[in-house]
Parts: sequence; structure tokens; C-alpha cells
Amino acid sequence: MDPLSALRDFTIRNELDKIVRVGDEFRFGGDYAFPCGVATAYRSKQGNLYSLETLVYFVKNHHLKHTDYMHNCRAQNLVAVTFIDRKPLLDYLQGKVSSSDAIQIVAPQNPKFTSASSAAAADEYRPEDPGLVLIIANDGEFDVNEDGGVKISENYMAMLRAVERPLKDRETILECRNRDFYSVLTAATKRDEERQRSESQQRKDGLVAKNRLMRGDERGFGDELGYDATPRPKMLLKGSKIGEGVPIILVPSAFQTLITIYNVKEFLEDGVFIPTDVKVKQMKGPKPDCVTVQKKFSRDRVVTAYEVRDKPSALKAEDWDRVVAVFVLGKEWQFKEWPFKDHVEIFNKILGFYMRFEDDSVESAKNVKQWNVKIISISKNKRHQDRAAALEVWDRLEEFMRSRSHG
Repeated sequence: MDPLSALRDFTIRNELDKIVRVGDEFRFGGDYAFPCGVATAYRSKQGNLYSLETLVYFVKNHHLKHTDYMHNCRAQNLVAVTFIDRKPLLDYLQGKVSSSDAIQIVAPQNPKFTSASSAAAADEYRPEDPGLVLIIANDGEFDVNEDGGVKISENYMAMLRAVERPLKDRETILECRNRDFYSVLTAATKRDEERQRSESQQRKDGLVAKNRLMRGDERGFGDELGYDATPRPKMLLKGSKIGEGVPIILVPSAFQTLITIYNVKEFLEDGVFIPTDVKVKQMKGPKPDCVTVQKKFSRDRVVTAYEVRDKPSALKAEDWDRVVAVFVLGKEWQFKEWPFKDHVEIFNKILGFYMRFEDDSVESAKNVKQWNVKIISISKNKRHQDRAAALEVWDRLEEFMRSRSHG
């Protein structure tokens, strides 16, 4: 019997007191004796086989706290059982489980037998004779069953299994030694970046195609591309032709207004108001000169894209023909150097919006009430109401675009 099996047997029978140390060996009652430092078949999670000395000390002191146990092992210069091995090892030694994946089958030990019967059993087994076939006979005859098979002793089968050498187990396969998966991670990351670039380019191309179809005079190919092919007249503003390209929405560059170039995309596309100072902290990189928005929560087959800008001074003469809406600050100086006589002409040609919190004072919108501007109110805290406000902006904008296209 190997040391681990002998220790388990004595533990289950509650005969640990019969295991005594005499010199450099442990004696298991009057049956077996093993060297103290002999390696057992139990392999730790760290990969080493526990010695018999380690396991005997552990099973006799498993009631100690792990910190006290470790301290005692260091004091006695013993290798300690690791914390993660404590429970599975103790369950196996106490017979709570019949086997364990941590058991590494080793070559059978040759213990010193102290009884005559054990010595006789040792004489029967001679592993040095490779030609010896071990078969147990009953009363001088082989025990042959009805199928013609020969019954072999379980003890000898255990000896045969003991000399087996497992090449791999479940844990060694999962460890994947000498394998480097960094190249797999790099390839997956590169593939994901390429996919994102491709999708971004497709969205950009789609926006250009949709706006060309909305503005062009082409006929007969809209349905093939999945867009509305109904002929649409070009928009006219007071006799002037609207500029070719994407319509422009202007927003204030001042931070004291609710809608700026930082948060306009979330408000118009997602229907969620995020304060400008919060968006500025979240943004990485410089402030954008232009933001593209479109009505995402719409069932229309054709969705027009709009450019949002906050620098009117950077617009060229032909760019002003594309300006269709403006979010006003409520101050006259916002329209300084605009190519219009006054705010009357501005809001006759351009749709105006004024964003305010619903509980703001009336004085804050005193100037705006004198202009042809739509006032949009939102709550300071009830973000679920932002979507309705964004839809109101889109409805006004789409109505304005339709009226101007037939003007």
C-alpha cells in the first residue's frame, strides 16, 4: 500500500494516534512503515507532491487556524499545505470523497512490513520480474466466470495502475504552457478597428447619398437604393436658391446657453439633455468645428442630415444659403455681423429656437418673446421629458423645411 492510501485508511478509521514517528520513518501501527520524507501521490496546486511528513502533520493539526498552522510549520521547518489545498485534501483523507484530480499516480512504494502476513504479501509481488503475470487463484484453481474471464485481485490491479504514467491531465491542458495568445488579441483588436472604420465610412457615404437624393433632380433610381425617389423641388428662400450640400443649424458658442455644439448631438439624436460642462469633461481632444446630426427616432425612410456649427463668422456667402435654423442666446449681439438687416429678416428666413428651463424667470426670455422664435422648455431634473422637447424641435424643423421647399 502506498503512503497516501495508508494515511487515508488510518484517518477514516480514526486511528491517527497509531501513526508514530520513530527516527526517520513513520510507523502505521504494526502494519507499515514509510520514510518521513517520501513523496505521496497528492499533488498541490503549485505542482509539487506533498511529502508524507507534511500530510501527517496536516491531518493531525487541521483543526488549527491556517495562520497558526503556517506558523507552526515554519517553526518545525515543515512544508505547509497551501490554503487552497486544505479542504479538498482533508475531504479526501477523511473519506468524504472517493477520489481527487490532485492525486498523481506514482510508482508503488516498498514499505517495511512489520507483520508476517504483510511480509508474505510483499514476497508474492516481485515488480523486478517483468515477465511475472499476477493472477489470484481460489483453492488452487483460477476463478473463471461464465464469460470465460479471469478474476484478478483488486490489490494487484492497484499495483498495475500504480506504475501507469499519465502524460497529461485536465489542469496541464488548461494551463496551455508555451502558448502565447497575445497575437490573437492583437489580431482581434485590429479586426475590430477595421470594422469600426468601415461602418463609419458607410454611414458617412450614406448621409451624402441621402442628401443628394433629397436635393437632386434625378429620377427613377431612388427605390433601388432604398430611398424615397419622389421628385422634390429645391428650397427657395425669398427668391434665393438654397445652397447645395447639407443644411446648417447654428448654435451659440457661449456656455450660458443650454444647447451648444458639445451637447447638441445627444439632445437631437438621442433625446437626452446633458449639461455642457459635463460633456466638456467627457470629451477627448479639441472642440469640434462641426457636428453632424440626424433624426434617429423616426420611421421615415429618408432621414436628412444636418451640420451643426457655432462659428457664424467662419461661414462663406454660399454657406449662409444652407442655414435653416438657429438656437438663440436671447441677446442681440449674437447676430452681429450676420448678413441680414435685423432679427425680423433673420427669423423670416431662418427658423429660431430658444431653449430654457421650465422654472426659469420670465425676464430671461423677455427679448426672445419679441422675436419670431419657438421657445422650448425642458426640466432641470426630469430627463425622461427631454425626448418630447427634442421631437418638438424636429417637428418644427421638418415643417419649416417642407414649407420652404414649396415657397
